[in-house]
Amino acid sequence: MKAVFLSICGCLLLSGSLIAQIVDSTVCDILTNPQQLDGKLVRVKGTVIVGFDEFVVKDPSCGQSLNAVWLAYPEGSKMKAGPVAFLGLQLSKNNSAASATSQRVSVALDKNKDVKQFDSLLSTPYKGKGMCPGCVRYTVSATLIGRLDGVNEAGVKRDSSGRFISANGFGNLNQYKARIVLQSVSEVLQQEIDYSKTEAATKDDAQQEASAGDPVAAAHQVARAFEPGSEAGDQIEKAAAAYGKEGEDNGVQVGFGTLNELTKDDEAKSNHDSPDGLVFNCKFDMERLKGDGLTRAISHIGTHIADLRSKSSNMKSAYDAEYHAWQTTILSAIGGRQKTLVAPGGFLLWDSKWPADIRGKMIDESISNLLTKWLSIKN
Repeated sequence: MKAVFLSICGCLLLSGSLIAQIVDSTVCDILTNPQQLDGKLVRVKGTVIVGFDEFVVKDPSCGQSLNAVWLAYPEGSKMKAGPVAFLGLQLSKNNSAASATSQRVSVALDKNKDVKQFDSLLSTPYKGKGMCPGCVRYTVSATLIGRLDGVNEAGVKRDSSGRFISANGFGNLNQYKARIVLQSVSEVLQQEIDYSKTEAATKDDAQQEASAGDPVAAAHQVARAFEPGSEAGDQIEKAAAAYGKEGEDNGVQVGFGTLNELTKDDEAKSNHDSPDGLVFNCKFDMERLKGDGLTRAISHIGTHIADLRSKSSNMKSAYDAEYHAWQTTILSAIGGRQKTLVAPGGFLLWDSKWPADIRGKMIDESISNLLTKWLSIKN
């Protein structure tokens, strides 16, 4: 009887260990030393945003290059809120470098009314005119409890030959040093995003019809809308070409569906090979990328792949990488003869009515505002 009693107590302690060890923290404290809290259950309050390639809790005051923590629901949660485009990076099966993996306690999501409200608000689409890929109506202030996964250095590294030897970090582009796998949510407060500044520009703009056939082929077609040899056309073409030819085993894996759950073994090596040792896991939510939105997303994510694979790339920061990808996305919209393009957060990235002599300045300012004010990326 004593042995049975001890066995039961042990199970209770194991199952309740996460609850007993909740650490109160902040976004800024986590980002200061994320590995110190790796595997621990944390309680954090902050502003949560969802958009094109983001699902994060952020705090612009942290003073980091990227002032946000990536969020994920546990595997199998079947929730709605999340990004519409995503690029995750893994070392390939044929890469001889060791992949650093951690054994962490699993987390189950408490699907109470607060979680359901949280998810509903962050998945409510913004229904404006024109194209606004990944745009939702609300941001949310909430208290989050979940398992913290942390590394002190995010991103990829190469050896002297240019082959990738490490891929650490979380979220889109593996550029986040920390991720919270959600267990519960409380104190949910909604804040409606102000899209009023874009409504005047988009009021006469209709949603573009979806391009027929393969969206990658559609991206190639958009590139041909520019003059042969033009910088704009070449930029879009490089993004489209990053996916390779049909049937080519080039390390780029494309999938479709909801992009908000923890992926099993995402920190381990991939089951696929790659010529340069890195597998690019591209995912798109086709339910929310309506019309030509999928073609724009293909161009955006393709730019990231092309930049990462280019040994001469000067993308040295998250800001540089995102700026270049959004620049390609805008060029894709122009090549697709869109009148306007709006980004999550209500940022007007492109308006065909802008005078020709200030278009470059307007595009630069709009991307910069999107990255610094919405994504909390430091320039």
